[in-house]
Amino acid sequence: MTIPGSSEGVTVTEDAVLDLQDVRIHNDLDDVELVHGVSLRLGRGRVVGIVGESGSGKSLTCRAVLGILPELIEVSGGSITLLGRDTAGLSPAEWTALRGASIGAVFQDPASYLNPSIPVGKQLSEVLRVRGGLRRKEARARAVALFEAVRLRDPERVYDRYVHELSGGMLQRVLIAIAISLEPEILIADEATTALDATVQAEILDLLAELTERLGLALVLVSHDLAVVAQLCDEVLVMRDGHVVEQGPTERILRAPREEYTRLLVAEHEQYGLERYLRTPAARELENV
Repeated sequence: MTIPGSSEGVTVTEDAVLDLQDVRIHNDLDDVELVHGVSLRLGRGRVVGIVGESGSGKSLTCRAVLGILPELIEVSGGSITLLGRDTAGLSPAEWTALRGASIGAVFQDPASYLNPSIPVGKQLSEVLRVRGGLRRKEARARAVALFEAVRLRDPERVYDRYVHELSGGMLQRVLIAIAISLEPEILIADEATTALDATVQAEILDLLAELTERLGLALVLVSHDLAVVAQLCDEVLVMRDGHVVEQGPTERILRAPREEYTRLLVAEHEQYGLERYLRTPAARELENV
């Protein structure tokens, strides 16, 4: 697969493009701390998974990284460093410039993030024109090429389709195309495959893995599904009630969890054949040494 505007043979380094140190998130309305000290370092071409039940703080942590926390909820402690910049001092204009160009995101319900009254291709073209500086014809050609890159069949035809005319899997691919259109270095996928059937979910995960390898993207994958994490992630954070209860290499966490909560999560997923997914990218690299 060739991504428009990208180069072959991206060099993957261990330099952290995203660095969270003891991040705490506070609800000012209720005077309650919601996230209690999350730390992680993510390099180019690496994938970190964040797992846990609903309300564990997974999505809040990602929204803090994106600078889109809800009103009256704020980062109250620690630091978030994005491509070498401390985000605490960023202005709204600087955040707007970073989102899309440096960090992209794909969420669970793509239809909620797309305008139903405008063809999906024109929505992508608008991003490329306004944010990428392309002319109308250039933007259309680039949009079609991006749709092809995310494995949408007949991308020219998809360009003119509306949200209601596309399946959930197709809409998720459209959202991924928009998310990578400005060539960000970090991509956050927050429950991006949850609403999809098993076959389409596998295709989207394969696409995310290929994009990570091809573009050297740093990927944060949020999921409640350990099988998804086992397939794609180098490292995993297990969260519960706003705390990181366990953190480390995916293979170790899922094969030999040290905390009771993690053991319960693993046991719950074992009935669905978790074992067959426990060959993470890092484990496969070791096998080939």
